[in-house]
Amino acid sequence: MRSLLRTLDRATLRDIALVCVADALVGASFGAISVAGGLPLWLPIAMSLLVFAGGAQFAAVGVVLSGGGVLAAVATGLVLNARLLPFGFTVADVLDGPWWRRLLGAQLMTDESVAFALLQPDRRRRRAAFWLCGLALFAVWNASVVLGAAAGGLLGDTDALGLDAAFPAVLLALVLPSLTDRRTRAAALAGAAVAVAATPYLPAGLPVLLALLGLPLAGRGPGDRKPTAPAAAEPGPAPAVEGAH
Repeated sequence: MRSLLRTLDRATLRDIALVCVADALVGASFGAISVAGGLPLWLPIAMSLLVFAGGAQFAAVGVVLSGGGVLAAVATGLVLNARLLPFGFTVADVLDGPWWRRLLGAQLMTDESVAFALLQPDRRRRRAAFWLCGLALFAVWNASVVLGAAAGGLLGDTDALGLDAAFPAVLLALVLPSLTDRRTRAAALAGAAVAVAATPYLPAGLPVLLALLGLPLAGRGPGDRKPTAPAAAEPGPAPAVEGAH
């Protein structure tokens, strides 16, 4: 752990700490909502240890508390976590090594750990950011779920406290630095519009997948084409030189 801390700069360590604080609030909210809704104390704790996916856990518990069956809850969680498949390809270079290390890395793969890894300039720092963020979030999330579940109904209306907004706020903060490119912004906005429009009509998890329909807008534009070899120079005045990009 000390080697991971020494590898990363202070700004990254600070951001990881802030994400852990936000996720602690969300974890406490999840534990409290689950127990206050009538689920046994052990269930949210076991889910956090074995599933470790905040959005999928909320979705699955929401299905159960609204009267849905176990199979429907599991299917909802699996659909919502389908995004982790491309995440795995993205950070494959930081998960090399023996099978048990890759298995542990897959368990620690979250939106935040992948985002922090991709923000690093080289493989060594990507690996440090992924493992430090993943391990810290796993410890903080599970501890906060235990505390929230133990508190049970003492928190009252968790939505009124604003804890339900902490998780999407964290994800938005992580995504914003990637939206500097115009086509990336267009793809993100189109995907968000599709997901929001589909939310009232589709089960939880499917609108997120439909947001992938915005990806074609992030394709390469005319300005991204590779330059072709210049034709042989013709006699005449030299062309004006355009400014460098």
